[in-house]
Amino acid sequence: MKIRHFLAVAATVTVLAGTLSGCGYNGMVNREEAIDGKWAQVESQYQRRADLIPNLVETVKGSANFESETLEGVVEARSKASSIQIDPKNMTQEDLDKFQAAQDQLSGALNRLMVVVERYPELKSTQAFQDLMIQLEGTENRISVERKNFNDAVQDYNAFIRRFPNNITANIFGFDKHAYFKAQEGTENAPKVDFGKKEE
Repeated sequence: MKIRHFLAVAATVTVLAGTLSGCGYNGMVNREEAIDGKWAQVESQYQRRADLIPNLVETVKGSANFESETLEGVVEARSKASSIQIDPKNMTQEDLDKFQAAQDQLSGALNRLMVVVERYPELKSTQAFQDLMIQLEGTENRISVERKNFNDAVQDYNAFIRRFPNNITANIFGFDKHAYFKAQEGTENAPKVDFGKKEE
């Protein structure tokens, strides 16, 4: 009797596992995990940029008569951008838009800093400043790449859960659409620092 009961339970579990696999459940789990992984890469690159800023500020601060208001704007924008944390499991479009707005504000503050730096050729020529610019530019490029990778993973997941019969499974198990990074109005690229490379 016990053996029959065990076999019945095992058969039920096998059928259920096969059903869930066949209706896209496992695919949804895998794609959602992929989104989490891509988000971690996005956060890592934004953190790398945030970590470079204190050194940049200290290097610029060493130049005589440099505009303190510009530096304060960068420090404040960095603080605001770093304070916004998102749980990828519960990310809404509103959360992501808020995160992006803070990061865009930091990009704008860095742009203003680079414009002011143009007035200080002696600062631009220092090795420390040039090294920081190379690192910052590389980080901006990585941010753009990781944001695209994240959006690609979200697009794959969102399309997968909308297809039949996956949409039925998604509704039953609560797989909802994920949010995208949106391009700024009038642009197609992620925020990018203009390093003010002008002819002298």
